[in-house]
Amino acid sequence: MTAVLEARGISRKFGHVQALDSADFDVFPGEVVALIGDNGAGKSTLVKAITGNLEIDAGEVLFDGNPVTIATPQDASELGIEVVHQDLALAPHLGPAQNMYLGREIMRPGLLGKLGFMDTGRMRRGAADAFRDLGSAVRSVVTPVGEMSGGQKQSVAIARSVAWADRVLFLDEPTAALGVVQTQNVLDMIRRVRDKGLGVVLISHSMPEVLDVADRVQVLRLGHRVATYQAKETTIEELVGAMTGALDRREDVA
Repeated sequence: MTAVLEARGISRKFGHVQALDSADFDVFPGEVVALIGDNGAGKSTLVKAITGNLEIDAGEVLFDGNPVTIATPQDASELGIEVVHQDLALAPHLGPAQNMYLGREIMRPGLLGKLGFMDTGRMRRGAADAFRDLGSAVRSVVTPVGEMSGGQKQSVAIARSVAWADRVLFLDEPTAALGVVQTQNVLDMIRRVRDKGLGVVLISHSMPEVLDVADRVQVLRLGHRVATYQAKETTIEELVGAMTGALDRREDVA
């Protein structure tokens, strides 16, 4: 099977700091890939480089096996790639439906649409369907997001991205600061997204969650992919060893 998204030899410097050093990465359709590494390993830089938020110094990105240029987040969106950032980027004064269609509003047909009137009912129905399909805990599509729990906000952000992503979804620390029940709901949502055939990239510091939900785990250290593991065939100790350099096996692909 061809990777839906692949990075080869990505390098990026910030002044004298080598943030990425010939880093590789790949994700296949219908799988969850966890991207892990210690602070400063280059995870966020690599994601920004792949998704058009950061210019690279060297390397190439392939989509369905073909070289592509992803220079802006819009380029990524047009390929069906979406990112749920750690800050979620939600408008707290708007409801889930409005957040889901923010910037992609559905206008009413005919003259009313040309005059700027939105089809609120259609957007609310679309949002409700998306939340239901993902098993989301969101029950109201009109309650302001700012009044919702952390897990509900995360559900809104994931559902919004899934609505527009049809190939790859990046999730940056999606369970940070969530309780046990909320965390499990988010992990269940990730599985449902994978089962839709999307490639899901999970950036996380939680090794138990990584082993729980991921199919493969790719480890970054000092800006380079040092190992790839099948999640079912590895342990927390092995992952931590690869992250810290205790298991110094540069690009040992399991």
